[in-house]
Amino acid sequence: MDTDLAALCQSMVAIPSVSHEEEKLADFVAGYLAGFAGLDLFRIGNNIVVRSSFNKSSRLIIAGHLDTVPPDNNQNLRVENGRLYGLGSADMKAGLAVMLGLAESVESFSVDLTLIFYACEEVASTFSGLLEIERTNPELLRSDAAVLMEPTSNRIEAGCQGTMRIRVELAGKRAHTARPWAGVNAIHRLGSLIDRVAHADLENPLIDGLQFREALQAVKVSGGIANNVVPDLANVMVNYRFAPNKDIDQAFQSVKSHLAIRSTETWATISFWRKQCWVQIPI
Repeated sequence: MDTDLAALCQSMVAIPSVSHEEEKLADFVAGYLAGFAGLDLFRIGNNIVVRSSFNKSSRLIIAGHLDTVPPDNNQNLRVENGRLYGLGSADMKAGLAVMLGLAESVESFSVDLTLIFYACEEVASTFSGLLEIERTNPELLRSDAAVLMEPTSNRIEAGCQGTMRIRVELAGKRAHTARPWAGVNAIHRLGSLIDRVAHADLENPLIDGLQFREALQAVKVSGGIANNVVPDLANVMVNYRFAPNKDIDQAFQSVKSHLAIRSTETWATISFWRKQCWVQIPI
């Protein structure tokens, strides 16, 4: 491989590509791949797919996402002691650089290769570039195996966990902070609930020889009316990463058991995101 992968990665890190703003990076990738013989290039929105067609006996997909999370004082790239720093350098423009480098050697592979550079991985799945490709040309996603170039410290990680967002809303009673005994503080009521999330005893099942580790995290809290008012409403968003031995309904029941909303915690609602809307579930 003749390509300087570090320089290629640096070039891509220099191109901002926060979710929904991947066009410039998609242009860069498409332009880079356009010159390689033996690859058919497809562009669907800001998703780039290239495929070899050498009639090999099997096909491998190698895929990576173009987008990054929003910057957090890390948008300016720098190189220190031979290491590249900057938004997206690990997740996952280093992987994209490897994919572009592989395109040089596609004729030498024992399999046909599909390279997929897709948009909107770091946001809600409804925006996923993979779904956009599936809707437009599902044949591009056909293969015998697939590798995602997420950063794993150069180790192969097999298996994938599901993800679920759950919103728990607790009500209180509004009052003036000078007379808090006249009300019920909804934010204070979140305390014990968040503590149960933090100390949930989760499963770590071994499935088909693969070790999974579930995770339950409070990721967003909101509530409050004014600085001198006892809040009468507060909610917490919980993210649950669950192993593939559960379906969606089983996963939700598992979350409910971990939340363990007690009879003393009345005025509560619980809902989860399903099929592009919040579904409220009886407690």
